[in-house]
Amino acid sequence: MRDTPEISIVMSVYNGAEHLAETLDSVLTQENCDFEFIVVNDGSTDATKKILDDAAVRDKRLHLIHQDNTGLTRALIRGCSEAKGEFIARQDVGDISLPGRLKQQSDFLRAHPGATMTACAVLFLGPLREHLYKTVKPMMELDEGLRQPNIECLRGPPHHGGTMFRRQAYLKAGAYRPTFVVAQDIDLWLRLSELGQCLGMAEVLYQARLEVGGISSRHRPEQLRLATLALMCADCRKTGGDEQALLNAFVPKIMLKTPVDRFEKARFHYFIASCLNRHDRANAKSYYHAALQENPLHLKALFRLILG
Repeated sequence: MRDTPEISIVMSVYNGAEHLAETLDSVLTQENCDFEFIVVNDGSTDATKKILDDAAVRDKRLHLIHQDNTGLTRALIRGCSEAKGEFIARQDVGDISLPGRLKQQSDFLRAHPGATMTACAVLFLGPLREHLYKTVKPMMELDEGLRQPNIECLRGPPHHGGTMFRRQAYLKAGAYRPTFVVAQDIDLWLRLSELGQCLGMAEVLYQARLEVGGISSRHRPEQLRLATLALMCADCRKTGGDEQALLNAFVPKIMLKTPVDRFEKARFHYFIASCLNRHDRANAKSYYHAALQENPLHLKALFRLILG
């Protein structure tokens, strides 16, 4: 690896030991590009530290940061502050970067000098790596989705982990901001879109695993509240207002790390079953049963099983 790599991949991990080795391997086996892999161990209490330390001995491209738990946003801020590459790529633990992802995304950004960010198509997987659905935001569809005036119409990339952006644009935009403990991605994309185009790719280059208790499902109300704040800040910048006053007035809600209850598990199993129902009914039934085991009064799951 050169002193200044082409690409810096940034990932935060908190207690992600179960799938960490698979994720590391998917990045470290990327070919035909020069990169560093910055991993912030955000206060993990499981085997994450040992797995990372052992991997770093084998591969010098791994740059490890072990720290006390600060939450995803602050961990990403720290990781990106260490990045040296022309481009920064995101990665989430448990997810997979498919072969050629880094090369294709960096080539795409070089071929589109007016773009500040790109996002590949993403295949979403179930807990056992079942194929659920694919999300694609090709070319200007991604850019147009980020230029919508209200939260109901606003659309971001298929997945935060499948994005790559120019480091200089990231710095000029003001980086991730600590106020946005969630929705930190949409806040950044809105600011990057003010500096250039955010263009999507049609190729599936990333696989994202859905698991019960994910941030998007557990903290949906706060995500919407902070995404709305991000839009208000964007409007402020367009009209020459003081967005800092908005940020200073924002009162974050405390998001406790509570155990996932059985009702949330039931909702998750039902969602996975619904995704599988069209192309893998046998597997879908097992998830409908799992939903009923967690919540025997889940009538939708019961109805689906009766219908067969």
